[in-house]
Amino acid sequence: MEIIRVVPSGYCKGVINAINLVKKTRQDYPFEKIYILGMIVHNTFVSNELKKLGIISLDDTNKSKEELLDEIKEGIIIFTAHGISDKIKQKAIAKGLITVDATCSDVLRTQNIVKEYLAKDYDVIYFGKKGHPEAEAVLSLSPAIHLLTSKEDVDVLNIHNEKIFVTNQTTMSYLELADVFKYLKEKYPHCLIEEEICKATSSRQKAIMDIVDGNVLYVVGDSKSNNTNKLVSLGKHNFKKVYLINSKNDINKNDLVGQNKIYVTAGASTPPVLIDETIEYLNSLASEF
Repeated sequence: MEIIRVVPSGYCKGVINAINLVKKTRQDYPFEKIYILGMIVHNTFVSNELKKLGIISLDDTNKSKEELLDEIKEGIIIFTAHGISDKIKQKAIAKGLITVDATCSDVLRTQNIVKEYLAKDYDVIYFGKKGHPEAEAVLSLSPAIHLLTSKEDVDVLNIHNEKIFVTNQTTMSYLELADVFKYLKEKYPHCLIEEEICKATSSRQKAIMDIVDGNVLYVVGDSKSNNTNKLVSLGKHNFKKVYLINSKNDINKNDLVGQNKIYVTAGASTPPVLIDETIEYLNSLASEF
């Protein structure tokens, strides 16, 4: 049985920069209370490792970012790689908190493009995941932004503005995106479209789609991670079996029976150690099959 690591996979530059910024903040403020408004990246292993440094991730699906911020009275608040609304950022500053912004440069670029078109009186159609912090940050910019979560949502759009700009969350599936954009163009031929899938996301997705001899694919990552979930959905196009695992501990040896090639990839927020451990474990099992 051959174990093959898909390249590229795992951490992207935005994730590395965000995690390094959190660690630097702890070094710069060794005795301050430090909070992250959400998960710095969508991976529980990363959040647990930062907790060992005394850094608390405020992640509660029953509370808004503003409600979580209201609970912080002092210290440092770090905004995650997914971006944050201007309103939340200004409120944190008004509370007297030290703020650290770990927003990914690709996410920030998309936000800035949306702001430019809003300033020109465009309606903006944004393709993303409902409730995702990256999408929430963009939607907070204006009521003139319309969220699409699927191709079917296009049918219920009712925009009369002749000026329409279309873009997307940076971690969406490029295949799904192409389908949605084509459908949108049929309904609004005059719309301007700018694809904003980040290079890290698209390169990891295309690396999976280029594999033609795969039966089994393991995707190492957290189920909360949108880019990881998109790798799973894309993998199902050309792999018979696709498994989302947090770590090697989730591997069921029975799934390996009769397989001669096992591919391993990982979401952009998955720590290298989890990928390495998964591959090492699979290699240790190879002789059994």
